[in-house]
Amino acid sequence: MKRASQPNRILLVTGLSGAGKSTALRTLEDIGWEVVDNLPLSLLDHLLSTPLSKGAAKVRRPLAIGIDSRTRDFDAHRIVQQIKALASDHDYPVGTLYLDCAGSELLRRYSETRRRHPLAPDRPATDGIAAERELMEPLRRWSDHIIDTTDSDTNALQQQIRHRFGDAANAPTLTIMSFGFARGLPRNADNVFDMRFLKNPHWDNELRPLTGLDQGVVDHIATDESYDPAVRQIEELLISLLPRYRAEGKSYVSVAFGCTGGRHRSVAVAERVAARLREAGFSPTVEHRDLAMNPRDGIEGVGVAKED
Repeated sequence: MKRASQPNRILLVTGLSGAGKSTALRTLEDIGWEVVDNLPLSLLDHLLSTPLSKGAAKVRRPLAIGIDSRTRDFDAHRIVQQIKALASDHDYPVGTLYLDCAGSELLRRYSETRRRHPLAPDRPATDGIAAERELMEPLRRWSDHIIDTTDSDTNALQQQIRHRFGDAANAPTLTIMSFGFARGLPRNADNVFDMRFLKNPHWDNELRPLTGLDQGVVDHIATDESYDPAVRQIEELLISLLPRYRAEGKSYVSVAFGCTGGRHRSVAVAERVAARLREAGFSPTVEHRDLAMNPRDGIEGVGVAKED
């Protein structure tokens, strides 16, 4: 039986120094992989047998292991044999990602960053690049995935990693929030929509003690001729935007709806939009920041018309 600490997939991430291994590992970590860098494969069995920490989620996450020419006791031929043995001894996939890059581009990157090549600390970087390419060739030939980053910037590499190794269900954490402008804008809101153009239930004596969670308030707001077309456009906008946030690797997306006090219009709209997004396949969490605040005329201002 598999232990909860064992991964459901292992990916060895390797390649030429300067080709983007660190970016690849950070991106894998961002999309939910457990990441260990420069771990000698002789210690892998020990890693797999180590129980998860008390605070860690008891789920079997995929594991990415970074190895390169700086790894202790590095030997590409021996590593290939270890990969074969690892794949045969376990009943989950073991793959290898190799990050390649043209020598001229690697030289440019080392020149820009003024870093020394790890295999040529006291010689020109060209010597180190050539030596490392020869040293890593057995791993390149064995690799399941090869990404050439010669013409790729950091963002393009991140996109490729997410596309190849991301979970299709790994969407950003989506929060739909209501709030009152009178108590300030919410922190870290990615999109803010102002609902103060809608009819205000606060000026109806029967509706004032209620909130946007009550059907009477929802019905009152819905009588505003601007309500349905405006909210419908917002819903369609979000449905088109949210996949783009995911494609860009954003981990959290917050959409905030505000009205004056944060108890009626913003609450009703947030609930409706969240329901529409669930129908579209998203999984929003709804928060009502100011719902528990007491209604006050001084916050809402002066009602322009009694029926509003």
